[in-house]
Amino acid sequence: MTVTVRPATPADAGLIHQFILDLAEYEKLLDTVQATPADTAAALFGEKARAFADIAEIDGQPMGFALWFYNYSTFVGRHGIYLEDLFVRPSARGSGAGKALLANLAKRCLDEGLGRLEWTVLDWNAPSIAFYDSLDAAAMDEWIIRRMTGEALRKLAGV
Repeated sequence: MTVTVRPATPADAGLIHQFILDLAEYEKLLDTVQATPADTAAALFGEKARAFADIAEIDGQPMGFALWFYNYSTFVGRHGIYLEDLFVRPSARGSGAGKALLANLAKRCLDEGLGRLEWTVLDWNAPSIAFYDSLDAAAMDEWIIRRMTGEALRKLAGV
């Protein structure tokens, strides 16, 4: 069994969208997905693309993906990578595909002189937390994520 990681191409847009749906189902959030296949293609490969994706393959078959974008740390004074989604098909978990995707991003951070790689994980997702712990990824327990969407976003924007 050979695990490889490659950058996603426009031909992967439908596959990536399906991975997003599969991840949402695993996270019990499928009913919250608003993105369409066209949205996914535009975000990753359109004229104003600002997100990127990598595909993990096992023996040439796509088994997972990482979707990420650049962020910036004012304290570190350098850009970093924020991993928005990491998903490996259940049949391929334990194969090294998830670790290969993260290692690929870690290498990108080092190659590009970036300050850090960060992501979030749901507090109930014990298998993923254990996996991240095994990689020495630090839990940032003192930080609380805040989010604005919908009406709250419109209200603050004054529209």
